[in-house]
Amino acid sequence: MSPVHSILRLGVDVGGTNTDAVLLDLSEGSRRGQVLASAKHLTTTDVTLGIQNAIESVLTQAQSKSNIQALCIGTTHFVNALVERDPRRLDRVAIIRLCGPFTHGTPPFVGFPHELRDLLQGPHFLLPGGLQIDGSEIASVIVAQVESACDEINRQGIHAVVVSSVFAPIDFEIQQEETVAAIVRKRIPGIDVVCSKDVAAIGLLERENASILNAALLRYAKKTVIGFEKAARALELKCSVFITSNDGTLLSCAQAARLPIRTFSSGPTNSMRGAAFLAARESGISKQSALVVDIGGTTTDIGMLLPSGFPRQAAAHHEFCGVLLNFSMPHVTSIGLGGGSIIREDPVTKKVTVGPDSVGHRITSESLVFGGSTLTATDVVVAAGCASNIGDESLVSGIGQSIIEGAQSAIKKMLQNNLDAMKTSSQDIPVYLVGGGSILAPDVLAGISRVHRFPHFDVANAVGAAIAQISGIIDSFEDTSTKTIVQVRADVEARAIARAIASGADPRRIAIVESEVIPIAYTSGRCRFYVKAAGDWSGVASPSWLEVDHPLHVEASTGETASRPQMVASAAASAVVAPVMRSASDILEYEPRIEKREWLLSEVDLEWIADGCYVLGCGGGGSPLHTFLELRELVRSGETVRVIDFSSATSNALVGWGGGLGSPEVSSERLLGNEYQEASAELWSFMGITKPEALCAIEIGGANGMINMILGSTKYANIPCMDGDFMGRAYPTWHQTTANVYDVSGTGAKMLPSVISSGDGNIMIMTKAKRDTDVDAALRAACVEMGTHVGQASCPLKADYVDKAMIKNTVSLSWRIGRAIALARKQSSLSRIGAILVDAVGGSSSARVLFMGKITDVKRRLYKGHTIGEVIITALTVDDDVDDDPDCPMERFTGILTIPFKNENLYAEHTTDDAITTVRMAATVPDLIAVLDAQNGSALGTPQYKYGLRVLVLGITAAPQWTGSERGLALGGPSAFGFTHIPYKPLGKYTQPRSVIEEYVRNG
Repeated sequence: MSPVHSILRLGVDVGGTNTDAVLLDLSEGSRRGQVLASAKHLTTTDVTLGIQNAIESVLTQAQSKSNIQALCIGTTHFVNALVERDPRRLDRVAIIRLCGPFTHGTPPFVGFPHELRDLLQGPHFLLPGGLQIDGSEIASVIVAQVESACDEINRQGIHAVVVSSVFAPIDFEIQQEETVAAIVRKRIPGIDVVCSKDVAAIGLLERENASILNAALLRYAKKTVIGFEKAARALELKCSVFITSNDGTLLSCAQAARLPIRTFSSGPTNSMRGAAFLAARESGISKQSALVVDIGGTTTDIGMLLPSGFPRQAAAHHEFCGVLLNFSMPHVTSIGLGGGSIIREDPVTKKVTVGPDSVGHRITSESLVFGGSTLTATDVVVAAGCASNIGDESLVSGIGQSIIEGAQSAIKKMLQNNLDAMKTSSQDIPVYLVGGGSILAPDVLAGISRVHRFPHFDVANAVGAAIAQISGIIDSFEDTSTKTIVQVRADVEARAIARAIASGADPRRIAIVESEVIPIAYTSGRCRFYVKAAGDWSGVASPSWLEVDHPLHVEASTGETASRPQMVASAAASAVVAPVMRSASDILEYEPRIEKREWLLSEVDLEWIADGCYVLGCGGGGSPLHTFLELRELVRSGETVRVIDFSSATSNALVGWGGGLGSPEVSSERLLGNEYQEASAELWSFMGITKPEALCAIEIGGANGMINMILGSTKYANIPCMDGDFMGRAYPTWHQTTANVYDVSGTGAKMLPSVISSGDGNIMIMTKAKRDTDVDAALRAACVEMGTHVGQASCPLKADYVDKAMIKNTVSLSWRIGRAIALARKQSSLSRIGAILVDAVGGSSSARVLFMGKITDVKRRLYKGHTIGEVIITALTVDDDVDDDPDCPMERFTGILTIPFKNENLYAEHTTDDAITTVRMAATVPDLIAVLDAQNGSALGTPQYKYGLRVLVLGITAAPQWTGSERGLALGGPSAFGFTHIPYKPLGKYTQPRSVIEEYVRNG
């Protein structure tokens, strides 16, 4: 029998304190998974030097280098360059966006923080191109315009270009991004070009943001990976060199040089993957979901490990360096708990707190057990007799038992709360402890089936790097009209496997590790499919691993990129400087600008209104984020957005109203163009009027709460917006408006004529309907044929009708809600956010906190374009409750709250199970039921509901326009959603929101 050929892997992972390395045996048979050598070195300022030191330590323990198949490195090089805002390692970036008439209000860099925008922003070009959701072209690429953009980019000395196209991730046939990238490379030889579809998935702005950060790093990335290869050769290693990625798979050096952004969260991923591998070596542990807890010196990272051995990925959108992104990242929660966490006891209450501040890497000189003077979590563990091999036990013998027990209780509570929030169900699951600080964790935790500590737990991150695999990912929209979803999914999975094999995965050791089908609202015959296949590296270099470009000229003295083009005056420079809200006093002292009874909105006003609009959306309405960004850009460029009270309108005034109609999935990719402006102009022309005297939101809840502000700005129609709307919240259909409540004809006469515009040339007018419900049904059907998102303008209403139909001062209400949330965050009083919001919306007679707890179950499905389902929230126990304010204790709840939803939350049913089970209807539509994240005060849309979230449920009494008549309740009450057995009972007494203009008019 021939001897088994040894396959060894070197794994290295760079952490904030230590750089770890292991030599792992991955040979077939019983030796597989043995850690042959390991080392831990302090991370150095020159990260590459620290890597080299750790590798050298491991190699001195190895018998031979000849069987080392690969060196796999998890590095912080690229993420550090962005975190540190280092101009020597970052380039300015030009953007060519292929979008046709859409997205112009939200240009590249619109969501970047000022300092990063000023550092990275180059010229941008919004050119013909882009696709609709069905794969057809919005417009064709015009070569001459691309070449003209190239000439300007070259003139400005830019080294990196991003090409982003609307719906690029589904562009497999036309390949607009690839076409433009080829033109750019031909026109400007040697320039770096990034196609957005290679970086991230659906969500134009977030994908483009990720591509910009990636492009800014390209020159530095090339230099860095060349340095890795040189270091390997200097250590006489002849193996392939890989970089580990965010999702636990390998990138060749050439791939990492092209996509450095894919390494940003490789550290937590390596820890989780390493923990899974170490668990698999233990007898009796099968592949299962588990929570990985990586406790270091300063922080603890918690992630969910799937049965596939890969980490659960974060939500579609996440933030990094203040920039919203959507590329693949592990879902990780970080808390201020580590071996160096400082322990304190309140002298009055005797309450013991742990962290979040820490002595960090100074633990060996500052903690008590090492002869220092600071009480740390490590000291408590040693004093409790749980770690006898650390420091000098005698130095912590004087720590009181109350402090030891208080600290252990606090640590246990911190871990239990955050572990529960990471779970996806109430089922107990195991925890895998890794990291040097894991001695802090108790052996028993609520909701945890078992706490595991495996051999080599302290270098699990390096083990994870060593075992990283090769992947193939498909993320696309597919036709499901001629095949079943099961058949299409199988086809997509086969393509993902083929892509992984083509990238170097071993066909014998490959599997599907993620497979998801995502319906698209208002769209039939198409679904989004996300599939990832992964397998061990075959040991053979893939043809796709292109050589890294010729090494860059670098400065010998600094090791950084030699030249950076001189900064040009940034287009991001604000024409209007916004006040900065650094503290609670800044918020309290801020006063809106009122001139001649017109409220001139600032950046601050817009931000607070946006936050308030999302709360008033009651789970629906769509996020106002992109609308807010467009408005903020207008204000920054010197345009004016005005809001007026109804009292400012003349008696014979006409008031225009309308907004966006269609799929949120489309509007997140094909951002707003001028479709609403075009629909409004067409309607006004059809009716023979120049323009109405004022505009009013159809719904204050969600994105439509702010879209009329764009139309009304001085850039477009220059019309003030009314402080009010026709829903007071969000509703799923167009006929559910107070403008229709007062139209007793039942034919939608006050909505018609109505115009919808696709934004790229298609306009339709509807003048008559048999029933009011037919208006929404007909326009939505046409909307699907017109790109699945349109602007919709309804017949302007006379002032006397608006006076009775409009719910007044709801812009003011949204401003007050957003201001209250901002104030609670700055005052660190989120435990009181419920009481603060109740005060902001009119007091306890008209609003109240309905419930506080954690989400324990969510069910949802798509039906006729609407997301319907229910969320179940369970009351928190005293032990797992969020931190309370002793001066103003929170109201506590028992039992569960059930909230069904159809886009928006419909009713809240409270079930208690004390001596006897009781069921009480806490609130129903048309009263507002808003679910907020209790940790940060942000509103949650129904798509964001997930197990474990700590939430607060706020109820607000609806306006009398809904509750004062049978027709109002028929259109907006429980019976409108099929709940004929549920009577409407008012939550309280309606209080009209206080007008911001009335409060601050003295400044005008």
